[in-house]
Amino acid sequence: MDQERDVAGGADAETDDFPLAGVPDAFQRLWNPHRIAYMRRGQDQVSGAEDCPFCAGPRRSDDESLIVHRGHHCYVLLNLYPYNPGHLLVCPYRHVPDLTDLTLAESQEFIRLSQVAMVALRTVAAPGGFNLGLNQGKDGGAGISAHLHQHVVPRWGGDGNFLPIIAQTKNMAQTLGETHRMLHDVWDDAARSFAEQQARSERDPRARVEEGEA
Repeated sequence: MDQERDVAGGADAETDDFPLAGVPDAFQRLWNPHRIAYMRRGQDQVSGAEDCPFCAGPRRSDDESLIVHRGHHCYVLLNLYPYNPGHLLVCPYRHVPDLTDLTLAESQEFIRLSQVAMVALRTVAAPGGFNLGLNQGKDGGAGISAHLHQHVVPRWGGDGNFLPIIAQTKNMAQTLGETHRMLHDVWDDAARSFAEQQARSERDPRARVEEGEA
């Protein structure tokens, strides 16, 4: 009887007084109902620029589309289905599928924004490493193959534990809104820091190597 009161008291401490049915247990629930819309439509969900989320994103506000930065030719946004907190995507504004479709100016900004993204993520989250990657074409594993996008994924020791391997589930410790605000706030400083680093390297190509050895 005392045990039953303890269970009830613990439940009351964590819920409101609305009488929903259910029995508290020891499990955490990871609710991702938004993902089912993507899963049902699969890789063929985008047929052209008119129904492409990467084309629609820049027409909305930064908060609505989780856009961290808008450049001249490309922009950076949070992945709605992140592998880890801070998982970013770098996209050209133009609706092109392949890396070889980019112009020289687009290519330069595409890479530069990926580099700044790494600096910004190191500033707010101190990851131990990164995965950067392009999945080209449907057979190459691209979720949306019609619009080129690069993944910038921060990594920490132990983040590839049994949960995603066995249960196909990622435990996200931070909301997309919180992550967006943090990265949006530090982006300009990260861009300046990266530009200064590049300027030092241009003056002395050995400077970057020496800094890394220090």
